[in-house]
Amino acid sequence: MAAPASQTLSRGIRILEILADGPLSIDEVAARLEVHRSIAYRLLRTLEDHRLVIRDATGRTALGPRMAALAAGVAHDLQAEALPELTAVANELGHTAFLAVLDGDEVITLTSVEPRHTVANVAQRPGTRHPITVGAPGKAILAELPDAEWPPLDEALRIEVLAARERGYALSHDEVIPTLRSIAVPLSLRGKRPAALAVVHVASRVPDAEIADRLQRSASIIRASLDG
Repeated sequence: MAAPASQTLSRGIRILEILADGPLSIDEVAARLEVHRSIAYRLLRTLEDHRLVIRDATGRTALGPRMAALAAGVAHDLQAEALPELTAVANELGHTAFLAVLDGDEVITLTSVEPRHTVANVAQRPGTRHPITVGAPGKAILAELPDAEWPPLDEALRIEVLAARERGYALSHDEVIPTLRSIAVPLSLRGKRPAALAVVHVASRVPDAEIADRLQRSASIIRASLDG
């Protein structure tokens, strides 16, 4: 018989996932966890002691710098190879570029780069996650997976994924965050979890196909470096 899971540990991990979306008050964390404020407070104090979360002057909590150090160790070689390409894509296109990987039935952002010379940037925080069934990165990853490994898809999404597989890139609009558009290409690497390179923007002067072509060139460079 399997050992019972730790509820306290589970709640602590859930807090870190919640705070990936941005700073929250203790009351907001408690509401999201559906626990009493005192329980949320104790959990946050423990995470704060380990520098995984910090509190600002108003008492709102956010992910701490220790989280960045831990995240840097996840798929370190992939992040290291992707970062120069993401930087180049972001600055050439003027859009935020990011690397996302499959994590269970969700897609999680590992690293992202915002362009240097734009008036307004779209933030894509590392640690951001969403179901694989929404957003361009999820569709790009699904397009690379065998159909037998897909989660249940409705007919419209199935058609979208098949279309992404055919053209080599996936699109989304208004799916993860209202008003935002995303374009993603799959990044398949030997011995690593399925991944995708993507950009996110509100509006673009560059056609979708050209953005996809630029992402595909970066994917090829990363693949050649890591797969030898």
